[in-house]
Amino acid sequence: MGPVPDSPDIPHLPVLLNEVVAALQPLAGARIVDGTFGAGGYSRALLAQGASVIAIDRDPSVMPHAERLTQEFPDRFCFVPGVFSELDAVAGGEPVDGVVLDIGVSSMQLDEAERGFSFMRDGPLDMRMAADGVSAADLVNSLDETELANLLFAYGEERKSRRIAHTIVTARAAAPIATTTELARLIEKAIGRKPGDAHPATRSFQALRIAVNAEFDQLVEGLFASERLLGQGGRLAVVTFHSLEDRIVKRFLDPEKSAPVQSRHLPQAVAEERRWSEIAKAVRAGTAELARNPRSRSATLRRARRTGAPPRAVRLDCLGAPRIRGAA
Repeated sequence: MGPVPDSPDIPHLPVLLNEVVAALQPLAGARIVDGTFGAGGYSRALLAQGASVIAIDRDPSVMPHAERLTQEFPDRFCFVPGVFSELDAVAGGEPVDGVVLDIGVSSMQLDEAERGFSFMRDGPLDMRMAADGVSAADLVNSLDETELANLLFAYGEERKSRRIAHTIVTARAAAPIATTTELARLIEKAIGRKPGDAHPATRSFQALRIAVNAEFDQLVEGLFASERLLGQGGRLAVVTFHSLEDRIVKRFLDPEKSAPVQSRHLPQAVAEERRWSEIAKAVRAGTAELARNPRSRSATLRRARRTGAPPRAVRLDCLGAPRIRGAA
């Protein structure tokens, strides 16, 4: 398979596109679920290779991209609004040949100031992918100081979370925090900024976005849904953008490697049937893609192939996903 050309119509460049398409081969005649449709970059590439695609997304702003592909590939493309945590039900429950998931926020969401995802653009403190439910402003202005600090630490790995939470709680006593730039300024005031470092609000904004959209729960449930949906020999490709997500995927695909070492003095647990085979090493973007798309620098692809073992029951607590009271 040669390089997949980028479409000039796509406002969001899908990362590791060639690697994802290769991971799901063979594609001619295959049925693939794109659980995180976005602007349709993966779907378009898969369709170009001869696959039929069922695409899912909870963000209503993706509809123009879905409509365009529906017109171009009326017999092989179907878009269904929904969440990828329910992709087996959304896709109709019939076994498929492949599933692709691109976890996290897209560049087109970051670029829309009114969505409130980015500290680089002034807008309402929102961050809701589905445009409903609890917003980032709700969390920032309602969680107590300890809960807020715990959220920033667990979901954003922000080591200065207590200092940030204290600054936020002090500021909101005078007036609610309503905008992205207002929150970013408060965080910078709390922990300072060194030349050359990432913006001090980066980790906190990540943490709030994950909490608002219940992203860890979505990821865990989406992985188990993929396990239910994929037929024997079906292929899974998951792209993540930070270490917490990647750790969840790694543990899901190969739980034995992540299990604690058993004492030889205790009864040995019976090994479960393996649900996944051909588990590949993590793949990251090469030099050319990094130059073309800086967003790809933090992307990690993991892929595996489904065995014939029956799917497991969903367990939200078994993959190390942080869970914070009051976060979502």
